[in-house]
Amino acid sequence: MKTGSWAIWGAFGLAVLITPAQAQTYPKFEVDPNWPRQMPHGYFFGQVAGLTVDAQDNVWVISRPRRVVPQLDEPPQEASGVPAPSVVALAPDGKFLRGWGGPFMMSEAERAKFEWPVSEHGIAVDSRDNVWICGNGRDAKAKQDDNQCLKFTNDGKFLLQVGKSGQSKGSLDTQNLNHPSQPVYWAKTNEVFIGDGYVNRRVIVVDADTGKFKRMWGAYGKTPDDSASKERTYDPVPQQFNLVHGLTISHDGIVYVADRNNNRVQAFTLEGKFLKEAFVAREIPMQGFGTVNSVALSGDKEQRFLYICEGHQQRIRVLDRQTLQEIPQGKFGHVGNQPGMFLGLHIIATDSKGNIYTGDG
Repeated sequence: MKTGSWAIWGAFGLAVLITPAQAQTYPKFEVDPNWPRQMPHGYFFGQVAGLTVDAQDNVWVISRPRRVVPQLDEPPQEASGVPAPSVVALAPDGKFLRGWGGPFMMSEAERAKFEWPVSEHGIAVDSRDNVWICGNGRDAKAKQDDNQCLKFTNDGKFLLQVGKSGQSKGSLDTQNLNHPSQPVYWAKTNEVFIGDGYVNRRVIVVDADTGKFKRMWGAYGKTPDDSASKERTYDPVPQQFNLVHGLTISHDGIVYVADRNNNRVQAFTLEGKFLKEAFVAREIPMQGFGTVNSVALSGDKEQRFLYICEGHQQRIRVLDRQTLQEIPQGKFGHVGNQPGMFLGLHIIATDSKGNIYTGDG
């Protein structure tokens, strides 16, 4: 691997797909040493909590500036460095395009229109270039609890809020979320699929225009059950999700769910019918961070590969999408603080050219 780029608290980088002279059975990558470029105004990322790539291959990042300067009421001066806005868009070449949102960048008038999350988590861009964000935090002192998902224009104008802070009634609640991890947009039905999984135990689907509830499901397509055991075992297999931390949807309409604490990925139809599952790195005990933090698909037309952001051993694992069997030779990355290594591998996304973007924080 070549060297890569890192930032304070939120390490962030690009792994470039190598196109071989001859066909190969799995993709190979190297780290781009010049991506992203330095941001203006002394900006630096907080803890990177979400990544997505839009139709123009721009990379959208959501980070947590409060994890950098938790007690800050006013932004610091540029000379000492400034936490970037919570939402940042980067061009394919890594150049800063725009940034908005977050506790340091919003006026009181803006804050009155919606409930910005306590802890940002997950981001999506829809076919109209609107931006969706989630949150998974709680502030007992301020009586705030992230039970919502927000929709904005791509320059930060508020459009819609799904759910209300502190109002969740559990995994069967059709009006509120409970520490959702990631939104994903599906253009063919104009729906947003939300991994509602830090407290709730489900995938929930809403209309992208109105936010109206459409459907939900738990592990194996069953009704989610908050009372079910969260014991982490391979035998018997867990019957409910235990931290839905990410999801992605393939071109052919298969929903892949990262069930983090259960060390597995499950596949469903768009309607929530269970198709198959795979435990990732089954040799690793179910403890600490799970082995399936986030999932992304390869950039080829068939999307032959499913990439797993694995937080236990800090590496990217490669699965054959049809069989969900791991390709052992394809994995890369390991624990460390040098470029191409990870300390808190959290999020993964891919672009149309097959490049992989990672958020480490």
